[in-house]
Amino acid sequence: MPENIMPFTYGYLTAISLVAVIATLVDKRAAKRNSQRIAERTLIILSALGGSVAMYVIMKIIRHKTKHTKFMVGLPVIIVLQIAAAVFIWWRWNGGNL
Repeated sequence: MPENIMPFTYGYLTAISLVAVIATLVDKRAAKRNSQRIAERTLIILSALGGSVAMYVIMKIIRHKTKHTKFMVGLPVIIVLQIAAAVFIWWRWNGGNL
């Protein structure tokens, strides 16, 4: 695996995780104030783009959408799929050798 891709990957995951956390916090605040909410679809997309772990953790901490199966089951499923994809990519870049 090219060494120069790892700093980019870490930077991207940090940035998308920060965006996911901010979006979740903003949605929680909007829910309390009965104002414009962030669409669930947007939150799921942010999760799928790499913010799943951070979003899941912050949702548990602030108790936001914890009764929604879409998030409490869906986010862990996304996390497992992302881990599987990362392992597969790593395996392929290493010539199929573990």
